[in-house]
Amino acid sequence: MAVVEEKKSNSSKKVSDSKKTVKKVVVQNTENSDIAYRALVEPWITEKSHALIAQNKYTFRVTSDTTKAEVKKAIEGFYAVSVEKISIMNFVPKKRAYGRFEGTKTAIRKAIVTLKKGDKGDLTELSVDKNMYQIPPRLPFLKG
Repeated sequence: MAVVEEKKSNSSKKVSDSKKTVKKVVVQNTENSDIAYRALVEPWITEKSHALIAQNKYTFRVTSDTTKAEVKKAIEGFYAVSVEKISIMNFVPKKRAYGRFEGTKTAIRKAIVTLKKGDKGDLTELSVDKNMYQIPPRLPFLKG
């Protein structure tokens, strides 16, 4: 019996040696992701916002009651970058009419976040694909 137990223990040591290579897992702080979920609505992707990326400024649409401090906490916690400055702009709701029915276009609040010089994070993934602005190929059934 002792011989069988020794063989089992040797095989378990080999398995434990191979498991020592552990991949680094990034775990985000749940508090920071909760703040980001409440404060940030979506990245604001326009031609102007892409021009601002060259100046290390990123644009986000935020909720109507979000403050600069909350935006700073959300960006720093969620993207792991350091924020230098935040500018917030409010777009007033515009009146729209459809026949005799009147309504308003929703009000929008956006934040332009300036990162510290030399600091770039996962925010660069928000940039639009360069092929987006190319002319699509002609369909085969359209001739001319």
